[in-house]
Amino acid sequence: MRKPRVLKPGDRIAVVAPASAFARVEFDAGVAELRSLGFNPVYEESVFERRAYAAGSAATRAAAFARAWRDPDIAGLIAVRGGYGSVHLLPLLGESLLLGEPKAFIGYSDNTSLLSWLTLIGGIVSFHGPMLEGRLARGEAGYDRSTFTRCLCSAEPADEISHPQIEVLHSGEAAGLLVGGTLTQLCASLGTPYAFDPPAGCVLFLDEVGERPYRLDRMLTQLYLSGILSRASALVFGELPRCDEPGGTPTAREVVEELTRGFRGPILYGLPSGHTAGPTMTLPFGVRARVLTAPRPSLVIEEAAVTA
Repeated sequence: MRKPRVLKPGDRIAVVAPASAFARVEFDAGVAELRSLGFNPVYEESVFERRAYAAGSAATRAAAFARAWRDPDIAGLIAVRGGYGSVHLLPLLGESLLLGEPKAFIGYSDNTSLLSWLTLIGGIVSFHGPMLEGRLARGEAGYDRSTFTRCLCSAEPADEISHPQIEVLHSGEAAGLLVGGTLTQLCASLGTPYAFDPPAGCVLFLDEVGERPYRLDRMLTQLYLSGILSRASALVFGELPRCDEPGGTPTAREVVEELTRGFRGPILYGLPSGHTAGPTMTLPFGVRARVLTAPRPSLVIEEAAVTA
């Protein structure tokens, strides 16, 4: 895996919109938070374009992403929001873009398409972390500053990532390459040239929001039947907010517990990264991580995600 360089005060961070359009007030508040962290956020005017449900045409969004990636004065890229549309960029970016100097890309939700492309096809560490809308825009109420800076601003391993709400569904200990993202995008990629294809022994993180239990069942079953779940040495689920059945039963947790009953490795449930009601934590995809269920459930990042 190739690692981006550590982010430092004064670095120029490109704000890009690979997916859906966004509210300008959220954009401005997120830019202000980047500045408060010591960075110099920059963006093209094309970020404000609109095309139906996307932030401009696929060509516009891909070109802006590619220019920022190739610009030697840009240290990293961060998405404004998810929604839908990042998959449109993949055939337009091309694998030649991946051959240049690696940079940090930060996003989640629909941007899982780009995270997986960078990490599993490009061999570049990427970051399942806060975007501007709803996260950086809300300051520390929207994102966990500790994991953000430990993953991106230090050339040391981020070490333990834990939270009191994390539950153990299956005990044990296992380690492997940390990969994953939002279930919808991972499943939608299968059968395409950009299919989610994690290595054997990986630690698989799975996130989702607003999908009813039968839809979670469908997607987890697809990952099981495709052989992806059996490749993992450990499973870590996000909070899965708004995924319980209206009326209360079954819950998302019950579906996950039932469908992973035969999994042999450790399983954690409720790690608040990506979609979460509270501050979202940052996870580095493409580095070695260890899942522990005792003395307390945690994900231990054993390898630095960035280089000095």
